[in-house]
Amino acid sequence: MNRELIEITDPYDERIAPYRDIRERDLVGRQGLFIAEGRVVLNVLFSTSRFRAQSLFLRDNRVQGARDLLERVPADIPVYVAGGEIMDEIAGFNIHRGIIAVGERCSSQTAEELLDSLPENALVVALSAIANHDNMGAIFRNAAAFGADAVLLDSDCCDPLYRKAIRVSVGAALKVPFAQAGKAQEMTALLHARGFDVLAMTPQGERDVSEVSLGPRTALLLGAEGPGLDSGLLEQWPTVKISMREDFDSLNVATASAIALHHIWLKR
Repeated sequence: MNRELIEITDPYDERIAPYRDIRERDLVGRQGLFIAEGRVVLNVLFSTSRFRAQSLFLRDNRVQGARDLLERVPADIPVYVAGGEIMDEIAGFNIHRGIIAVGERCSSQTAEELLDSLPENALVVALSAIANHDNMGAIFRNAAAFGADAVLLDSDCCDPLYRKAIRVSVGAALKVPFAQAGKAQEMTALLHARGFDVLAMTPQGERDVSEVSLGPRTALLLGAEGPGLDSGLLEQWPTVKISMREDFDSLNVATASAIALHHIWLKR
């Protein structure tokens, strides 16, 4: 491997400023940038055209094992290397995976543009007020596993490109196209206008999701952990549920999405 590696010995080196105090900076947003970590996620990052890496940062003892990944990194992207103590001081915590990158969006589609780009037979996962990053990442992972064509998010959802959401999704947040679509009512109205049958998931649903007949375009609408979907949405759209014991309330939203998407995937 003839790749030039740039050694970092000063934790305040300005070249690695985007990696400094990762957790705190994630909380306030990165203005179109994001942190990706781990080899699985970075393999996705370097294989998609929707995002690109600005730089790569490796712990020195990870270089040998990352040679196959390094061969895929474009020549114009700098690769920084540091010892464990320096890397952890820069990040503000222990980067035990030892391999992270700063990524950026190459382009951003509107919700209308995204839906218009989908095939006639399409499945969309529509999310309302999903504020937990673990749930967001897991839902994206399930969407990728069961062939969803896109994810729409209302304005009350958290960012799928938050570091933890990307990590939990094992890179699916970088793979499955997504767009924000305003408030939940606006999002579902847009889906309906584009020919999607909206199915609102709730424990009190009218039919089990396994029993629903699917049209060519389906949108599975999921709400926040705990409160679920707004009552106005449940009154407006057909409701579906996952049947379970009557003495138990509900499933985690990410788990529910996996079960529902699996049923839909089998039917499709």
